[in-house]
Amino acid sequence: MGVGTSTFVTRWINFLTMVLAIVVIIFGVWMSMHHDGCRKSLTLPVLALGAVIFLISIVGFLGALKNNSILLWIYLILLFFVLVGILVFTVLVFIVTNDGSGHSVTGLRYKEYQLQDYSSWFLKELNNSHNWERLRVCLVKSDDCNKLSKKYKTLKEYKLAKLSPVEAGCCRPPSQCGFPAVNSSYYDLTFHPASANKDCKRYKNSGAIKCYDCDSCKAGVAQYMKIEWRVVAIFNVVLFVVLCIVYFVGCCARRNAARGHSKA
Repeated sequence: MGVGTSTFVTRWINFLTMVLAIVVIIFGVWMSMHHDGCRKSLTLPVLALGAVIFLISIVGFLGALKNNSILLWIYLILLFFVLVGILVFTVLVFIVTNDGSGHSVTGLRYKEYQLQDYSSWFLKELNNSHNWERLRVCLVKSDDCNKLSKKYKTLKEYKLAKLSPVEAGCCRPPSQCGFPAVNSSYYDLTFHPASANKDCKRYKNSGAIKCYDCDSCKAGVAQYMKIEWRVVAIFNVVLFVVLCIVYFVGCCARRNAARGHSKA
């Protein structure tokens, strides 16, 4: 790659990522001012991500702008650590989310999930009372269970619905309990449960209780996290490839800067 080309590309790539970092930081500040505790929990990671991107970008931009090989060395070292971090995180995500698969319920379109099918990391995090209480509050606030009665007006519509993992695990008792559904938000609990599953006793028709303390709810959350994390992992793979190309261009710019100084 030519002397001017690599420096020009490095300069503009880092200028664009600086702008992106500022947007991320502004978004993090907005989240910190939001009154929703569920979103507030993501504030620190978002601000940290924005700060790291901004720091690396400004070093790379100044290094390319001034054709300074020392700054470009620092930029490449920081970028290398980011690449290693992305690679390690992505591999761990694929390992952690490798387990767990739902079983289809006879006569219904959705699947049910069992907590013990997931990795030990999921079991540890979701069985932690502090972690689960925080997630439970978020689930109640999301009002997903109460919205089912608006989405599915009749019992037939509800039985044919393709429920999400959280809806299937947190908003209803496990199908093995055998409780007849009166509608999408109410089950006849006068029947003796057909299973010894503890979730059958934990479920209540109350909108604030439902099956939020059930293992089936934790399993539904685990499946939701698995799906979301897989999407993040795929994004990280794409990001890793892009950053590898940026790293290669940065190496060319650093080498060209060093040559320029040696000639001078």
